[in-house]
Amino acid sequence: SDGDRDLQEHRQRIQALSEETAQSLKRNVYQNYRQFIETAREISYLESEMYQLSHILTEQKGIMEAVTQALLLQADRDDPALGARRAAAADPFLPLSAKDAAASEEGRQRTLTTLLEKVEGCRDLLPESPGKYLVYNGDLVEYDADHMAQIQRVHAFLMNDCLLVATALPSRRGAYRYDALYPLDGLAVVNVKDNPPMKDMFKLLMFPESRIFQAENAKIKKEWLEVLEETKRNRALSEKRRLEQEALPRPAPAPPESTNPFDEEEDEEEEDEPSAEDEVVDLSLEWIQELPEDLDVCIAQRDFEGAVDLLDKLSEYLADKPVSQPVKELRARVDGRVRQLTDVLVFELSPGRSLRGGPRATRRAVSQLIRLGQSSKACELFLRNRAAAVQTAIRQLRIEGATLLYIHKLCHVFFTSLLETAREFETDFAGNNGCYSAFVVWARSSMRMFVDAFSKQVFDSKESLSTAAECVKVAKEHCKQLSEIGLDLTFIIHALLVKDIKGALQSYKDIIIEATKHRNSEEMWRKMNLMTPEALGKLREEMRSCGVGNFDQYTGDDCWVNLSYTVVAFTKQTMAFLEEALKLYFPELHMVLLESLVEIILVAVQHVDYSLRCEQDPEKKAFIRQNASFLYETVLPVVEKRFEEGVGKPAKQLQDLRNASRLMRVNPESTTSVV
Repeated sequence: SDGDRDLQEHRQRIQALSEETAQSLKRNVYQNYRQFIETAREISYLESEMYQLSHILTEQKGIMEAVTQALLLQADRDDPALGARRAAAADPFLPLSAKDAAASEEGRQRTLTTLLEKVEGCRDLLPESPGKYLVYNGDLVEYDADHMAQIQRVHAFLMNDCLLVATALPSRRGAYRYDALYPLDGLAVVNVKDNPPMKDMFKLLMFPESRIFQAENAKIKKEWLEVLEETKRNRALSEKRRLEQEALPRPAPAPPESTNPFDEEEDEEEEDEPSAEDEVVDLSLEWIQELPEDLDVCIAQRDFEGAVDLLDKLSEYLADKPVSQPVKELRARVDGRVRQLTDVLVFELSPGRSLRGGPRATRRAVSQLIRLGQSSKACELFLRNRAAAVQTAIRQLRIEGATLLYIHKLCHVFFTSLLETAREFETDFAGNNGCYSAFVVWARSSMRMFVDAFSKQVFDSKESLSTAAECVKVAKEHCKQLSEIGLDLTFIIHALLVKDIKGALQSYKDIIIEATKHRNSEEMWRKMNLMTPEALGKLREEMRSCGVGNFDQYTGDDCWVNLSYTVVAFTKQTMAFLEEALKLYFPELHMVLLESLVEIILVAVQHVDYSLRCEQDPEKKAFIRQNASFLYETVLPVVEKRFEEGVGKPAKQLQDLRNASRLMRVNPESTTSVV
């Protein structure tokens, strides 16, 4: 280095490089953050498209199967012999003769009975029916769905209408204990992708639970998946055929012969009038048969609108239909899905979920709950969600050093959230007038939470009266914004703040009284000497701002003021108190403000009257009388006028105080007798 200048140049160059590096780092972080957000958004779009694609493929598969079944049924009707041969080839257990049928049925029942004798506790739970038979069985290993930990070894028995799961008994070889029984109507099978060491697994979905099982190898897993799907398909087909047979009209029994002609006429009238019980509900429609599974798919894919549309379609279809046993069974199966859908929507609105996005983020779940007839629950959950959001927003506010700055932020956050919530509530619950009372109650409780945070920062920290007045003024102005939507909460904020404002007024009144008494104790009754014309001009401006327009008559060309320091200080302090108190004023504070003003004025007036009575010096007595005249004829009228302007009505107590006060008149001769 050649010297200090060279070192300074190196230092400046290093600082410049440091700042440039910091800016570049910030820029890179911002760009990568934007890329991360865009990538997450694209992944979300891709996920939704995959869900839609899966749903479309499921629909296409169902359509193709339905077309195939329809073509086969049409061919069977055209050629019964061909249909019988096809059925025999498709089902190895389908008998070709009565003898073969009896033998096959007896063999299936014997096999099922033999296997079920090894399972404890299933005799009473598994009803015996002539059409029930065993399709497939085998050992499986059950795993925990969350942690993928092995739970137990089980043995599954697949029958033509249900799936029985039994656990192995360690004490007895080849014996099992009953664990669960699942009807095939409400059972869904999902293949689990191999992820070593977890492989050869498949999942069974049963409302409201799911279980994961592992087969011995890939071949057995494939057999389980194929047999389960085939058995479910055969079960649905047999149920459809049964419903079609039930839908066929049955021949009416022949009426008994009657010799009474009036009975014949009544019978003819009854035949003319069809009975509602004779109407049969057609539940063999494809969309009704697939409705439970479609609801499961919609709930799994979070397609809440599609699920509610299916429920509305079913309700509309069954609205004018009689309530038969098949309808009751269908409704029982659908009600389980409705409860599951309701639970998912309730979870979407729970306060534990992310509160980002504002009130509009809840519109989807709220609208679907309303369509499900859960308006009260939707209202309660919506308001609870918004209360948690408002509370979180208030809690996340940083407490700044300046109280007024914090209050501005607090009011902006709270009243903006309240306004957005009110507008969203009006949009979501436009047709539910009964919910508006709940919103008003919620708004009051939210206002109480806001006032707690407001008072803690403004009044508990012992801020000055001017700061408190400005903060209350800001809160009132924000509160008036709610009148745009017809919501007036001003009276609520007044009722919640009245106690704290009363305390602040009384506390500041006590401070003024103590300061006035202290100045009175040191009063020498001397004129004020402001030393400079600038100070005198400043005092004139201050008194003019206080409303004292004739202050110039108490001043001269020099720097002297024909008033005492105590009276001038009392005037400025009293008028400042009145101005700040009027910013806080509302009708509930009328008497508190008036009594405080009277107490403050009495301290000064009583001191002047006492000094007039006790003072013996004629010059000082004349000076005291001049100060008293300023108080009675200038200050008190200004206080009365400003109070009336701020409140809107005159103050009788102030008028009485001024009228009752009289200047003590001293006989001029008595003043000359003093030597």
